[in-house]
Amino acid sequence: MKKIQVITLFPEMFDGVFNNSMMWKAQDKGLVEFILINLREFGLGPRKQVDDTPYGGGDGMLLKPEPLFAAVEKAKVNDPTARVALMTARGRRWKQSAAQEWADDTRGVIFICGRYEGYDERITTVVDDQVSVGDYVLTGGELPAMTITDSIVRLIPGVLGGATSAEIESFSDGETLEFPQYTRPEEFNGMKVPDVLLSGNHAHIAKWRADNSFKAE
Repeated sequence: MKKIQVITLFPEMFDGVFNNSMMWKAQDKGLVEFILINLREFGLGPRKQVDDTPYGGGDGMLLKPEPLFAAVEKAKVNDPTARVALMTARGRRWKQSAAQEWADDTRGVIFICGRYEGYDERITTVVDDQVSVGDYVLTGGELPAMTITDSIVRLIPGVLGGATSAEIESFSDGETLEFPQYTRPEEFNGMKVPDVLLSGNHAHIAKWRADNSFKAE
C-alpha cells in the first residue's frame, strides 16, 4: 500500500478529491492510504502561530520553520522512508514520466503545501524533491498536491479498470497526446464516426490512431 501524506493548513480542501472517483477506489481496494496533517496543530503559542514576517523586509508572511519541521517529523513517524516533496514554483516541472516513476516507487510521499508568500528556506534541508505544476503562481500548494497525487495514484496497478488503460494515454511515450476517440451513436448532428473505426480491421485502426495522435508541445 502506498502511503500519501499531505501537510497543509487547509486539510478540508482534500475531502472531495480524495474521497471520490479513482482516489476513493484506490483506498477502497487497499492500494493507497491518504493522511492529512494539519500544520496548524504544530503552531506556536496560544494562537498556534505558523507564520511570521520575513527578515530583510518585504510584503507578506512566511511559514515558520518550527511547525514545518515538526509536521514533517510527525509524517516520518507514520512512514520513515517516505520522500518529502515541496510544492514550489521553482521546482522541477511535473511530467507523466515522473508520475510513473513515483507510482512505481515503493516509498510513500509527504507533500508540503506552502501558503502566504512562501516558507522559511531551512525547510528545504529535509526535502527530497521540489516540484512545480507549471509556470504560474497559485495561492497555495494544495491544488498542485492534489494534481500530482491524482497523476500518481491512477498509475498504481489495480486502480484503473483496463490493463492497458495507462499505457495508451497522452504523454505515456513522452511525446504524443492521445488520438481522437468516438462512441455511439455512429452519427450525431451530421458528424460521423470515421469509417476506419467501424471497419473491424485492427491494423488499419492502429495506423489511423498513430497517424492522428497529436504531438505534445
